[in-house]
Amino acid sequence: MTKQDETIWASLPVPALLVGPDDRIVEINPAAELFVNASIKALRGAPVWDRLAVDAPLDEAFGRVRRNQAPLFINDVDVTAGTKPPVQCNLQVAPLSDCSDRVILLISPREIAGRLGRAHSVKSAAKSAIGMAEMLAHEIKNPLAGITGAAQLLSMNLSAEDRELTDLIVAESRRIVKLLEQVEQFGNLRPPKCRPVNVHDVLERARKSAMVGFAAHMTMVEDYDPSLPPTWGDGDQLVQVFQNLLKNAAQAAAKDGGTIRLHTFYDQSLRVRRPDGSGGAVPLQVEIIDDGPGLPNEIAGDIFEPFVSGRENGTGLGLALVSKIVSDHNGWIAVDSVPGRTVFRISLPVAPKSQEDKD
Repeated sequence: MTKQDETIWASLPVPALLVGPDDRIVEINPAAELFVNASIKALRGAPVWDRLAVDAPLDEAFGRVRRNQAPLFINDVDVTAGTKPPVQCNLQVAPLSDCSDRVILLISPREIAGRLGRAHSVKSAAKSAIGMAEMLAHEIKNPLAGITGAAQLLSMNLSAEDRELTDLIVAESRRIVKLLEQVEQFGNLRPPKCRPVNVHDVLERARKSAMVGFAAHMTMVEDYDPSLPPTWGDGDQLVQVFQNLLKNAAQAAAKDGGTIRLHTFYDQSLRVRRPDGSGGAVPLQVEIIDDGPGLPNEIAGDIFEPFVSGRENGTGLGLALVSKIVSDHNGWIAVDSVPGRTVFRISLPVAPKSQEDKD
């Protein structure tokens, strides 16, 4: 490959494999290394079907592409890499123009497009869902304060049995007020005040706070890449993101606890489209991994939408707020969940070099 070809190859946002005439891997791009969870050194020369299990007769497809010298598209097939669960993908097999016996395999996980679309539509969805509630929040809180005060006054002259009812009125009124405050917080979140931020400093602030509070019963494992450059963000808002995700993981765990793994790494292949239509790289990756029961299948695809919750009495605003903050940072958030392993992955941009030097 020429230097320009290498740059284009490394920049492809989807997993790509160059396969030789014997169906052995010749080259893979960084996105494929992440997808297969192995480096090019470990994969080069390996039979492609030892690394990928595809629910389609791809050996026949490779033969047709080589014979006809024409690309072939295969949609909606399950692809399994290593010990990962199957992922539904669209595949494209294309011949190399300079060599008839080598083909390129492009793997496009269908979930990526859907999640990217949801990540960028969450603002408009949130505005429509939250807007009316925000308008009503102030008006509802005022009479609730009066109801709470009246119930507390009544309880002073009531029997123990009747006080249970007034206590219930007070408790439920306070729960509604708390929900309304979350709605107001969602609607009034200020734009991020961005500056170069060390991702690990932010993670440590969230981790230490969690370990002395809601995650005291959990085991926390740090798996950090110390070479990560600073991100461009608002430290306080990013702490809020990680605290919310850690709280979700802790609440999903069994009463006797579980393990939360904090994993950071660099992946230069991922790019997102900003609201203004421009594209941007988000190479800084933060994963929060828990060993809880996983997300219910019926809500897994909408977990970042407002008022969607998998917990009884959950408000459904925590992850919507997380998604809004990440989107405001020109980042991307995704979730991959199966029983026993849930991974929330946040992808963030690198701080501009000029700003980093200035800071």
